[in-house]
Amino acid sequence: MNDQVHSPAELQDLYRTRFAERAEYRRRVWEVLAGFFSRWIPQQGAVLDLGCGWCEFINAVKSPRKYAMDMNPDSRRHAGADVTVLEQDCSEEWKVEEGSLDAVFTSNFFEHLPSTSQLRQTILQTHRALKPGGQLIALGPNIKYLAGEYWDFLDHHLALTELSLSELLVNTGFEIRVCRGRFLPYTMMSGVQYPIWMLRAYLSMPFAWQFFGKQFLIVAEKKDS
Repeated sequence: MNDQVHSPAELQDLYRTRFAERAEYRRRVWEVLAGFFSRWIPQQGAVLDLGCGWCEFINAVKSPRKYAMDMNPDSRRHAGADVTVLEQDCSEEWKVEEGSLDAVFTSNFFEHLPSTSQLRQTILQTHRALKPGGQLIALGPNIKYLAGEYWDFLDHHLALTELSLSELLVNTGFEIRVCRGRFLPYTMMSGVQYPIWMLRAYLSMPFAWQFFGKQFLIVAEKKDS
């Protein structure tokens, strides 16, 4: 199933334009976020960053086996030496062993897929790759709280909420462990570069998420059977 809207070269150009000027700030933000999400990633486990972009998250993760998947050729250039990069269509069979991963992390990626059928195939591949009890950690913009602002990015195609994605996950063999409609602000990578201590403070105050959060957070576990 290869119905990608953007070619690898187009993705490369798009993300260089979007992220190059803030590369160092993004790295520092993701160091903090990786620490937050580590509660769902076993210390000695295998983790895959789905739609890894420039690998800021996976580079910051403290795991012995790390994988990154993206169609963007720049992913390989930015990946750490301990990261295995899989440059492939995520809706086709993943180049990892069945039941070999403890966690799959994805941030602001599912909305870039061109169809719900490709999203479903990607979720099925996630399920196949995870061990029983393995976790999918998914973060993304919530269309309920964004309206027209959601479409300000050329490569947004699927409008998702925490409930629509949870429905698909349940129907493909996952149990929902965490489902928050409001988590992070829509974007922390444009506009004002807030001090990193403010991000740490925000993550420690879940009550604030209800006021500023426009991205959902879902943690789903692969059923044992």
